[in-house]
Amino acid sequence: MRVKGRVLTWSRGCNVVAAIAGMKKGNWRDRGRDRRRLGYRSDWQRDRTQEQRYGSSEAGPSYRDRTPENRSISNSAASSSSTAPELPGFYFDAEKNRYFRLLPGHNNCNPLTRGLLQEREQEKHRARMITEDERPRKKAPRAGLNSALLLQKRHLGLLPGNSYSRLIHEVKVSGMRRHRLEVQSSESSSPNTDHFRLIVGDSACERVFTVNDVSHGGCKYGIMNFRGCSRGSLSVKMCDNLYFTNRKVNSICWASVTHSDSHVLLCLVGMAETPGCVSLLPASLFSNSNPDQPGMLCSFKISTAWSCAWCLNPQADKTFSTGLSRRVIVTDAVTGRRQTYGIGSDVLAQQFALRAPVLFNGCRSGEIFSIDLRQRGRRDHSWKACRFSQDSAITSVRILQDENYLLAADMIGEIKLWDVRVTKPVRKYEGHHNQHAYLPLHVNEAEGLLMAVGQDCYTRLWSLGDGQLLRTIPSPHPAGKDMIPSVVFSSQLGGNRGLPGLLMAVRHDLYYFPYNSDYQEGGGVVTEAAY
Repeated sequence: MRVKGRVLTWSRGCNVVAAIAGMKKGNWRDRGRDRRRLGYRSDWQRDRTQEQRYGSSEAGPSYRDRTPENRSISNSAASSSSTAPELPGFYFDAEKNRYFRLLPGHNNCNPLTRGLLQEREQEKHRARMITEDERPRKKAPRAGLNSALLLQKRHLGLLPGNSYSRLIHEVKVSGMRRHRLEVQSSESSSPNTDHFRLIVGDSACERVFTVNDVSHGGCKYGIMNFRGCSRGSLSVKMCDNLYFTNRKVNSICWASVTHSDSHVLLCLVGMAETPGCVSLLPASLFSNSNPDQPGMLCSFKISTAWSCAWCLNPQADKTFSTGLSRRVIVTDAVTGRRQTYGIGSDVLAQQFALRAPVLFNGCRSGEIFSIDLRQRGRRDHSWKACRFSQDSAITSVRILQDENYLLAADMIGEIKLWDVRVTKPVRKYEGHHNQHAYLPLHVNEAEGLLMAVGQDCYTRLWSLGDGQLLRTIPSPHPAGKDMIPSVVFSSQLGGNRGLPGLLMAVRHDLYYFPYNSDYQEGGGVVTEAAY
């Protein structure tokens, strides 16, 4: 290693010395002028002269590649970045094979920090993945893997049923391509410029409830209606009535009061002098088609609710729960009767089981526990039917159709499948990225898929049966803390005649990833994403 100015050169086999001594501040520029006058040139100047003479590294040999030692260094530049030790105040550039001085973070003139360097590398990686996904025919994840071959092996008895199911889903997931959806609206002159914050589909995925941030503060919410056409296209139309609020929406779930998914349950956080509440809004409120009968509209004085869930079991009909700081409140939406359960931590995630009136809760402490609503009279903690925990705050819980199994995700990126009978994890799903964000899980058992959007803005799809990561989808826009996509997956997006696929909302754009090869773009409703 040698010291030249303030550039440190790293080469294989050299000891790293991080001491820069004998350089006086006053004669730094004089020393540089003396070297230029005497004809000294740095390595990068010599490299540039040789590249101009012989051509670039892609067209011909460069100066650095003319010796065996330098060729080995050039070939191992990527590995050197991981093996090169970190020096305080410097960063290692793998392409140039050198150390460069970091600028202070408070410098407003093009500051160079480790965080900025990491963001640049992440953006390069995202751009490469976007380019690969935009290729007309993306290669299958395994050589020779296609639906026809898998079906033939299945008929010949060469492929077990569970392996066939996972591999056929792997083929479909690998073929998902991005299409941009144009949302039809009655106000066609004013396109949507507000960023999507959250989208939640109903049970049939004919309607999607949306929450958008408003530029002047607060948010607006409404409903998008989806319809699948016989020719294989998908149309989207925004509802007529949009509602605005200056409060933050913490959690959303669809509620069945008069019929299936007749209402929407919202948890609104109070701001300044406006207190928080939980609102039960009829879905017909967002449409002008039936203005005389909007349905039951309720508002409950429940402040700072982190999560909410609606019960579909007949034994607790028209009952919903809200998770708050150190307590859970179960409320009858018709009578207003409440039951409060004291908890030792904040409840961030909730979901009701379907076969029994049992509520599963995920806490900030990492604990997961269930509440049997049939045991409401008990005052102690004996109403906790089962208890187990993960290593960090729980952000999402999802109960499978076999209600003996539960999926849980936490704030360190761990996703585990638990057997609630023995309170032990039976499977892990690797690759999820989360540090502190509230990120939900999405499960589609009909297709055998598990989906989650990470804090790095990548959407990942796993095989639900064996935990294998099938696909990583980059965000169409650069990653950011406020640019995490929100997704919905359905086997029938748009109703009975709908299409299977993934719906992604990021910034002010809406994208569709079809889960089959028969999708067609029709009528200007769907346009190919352009960058």
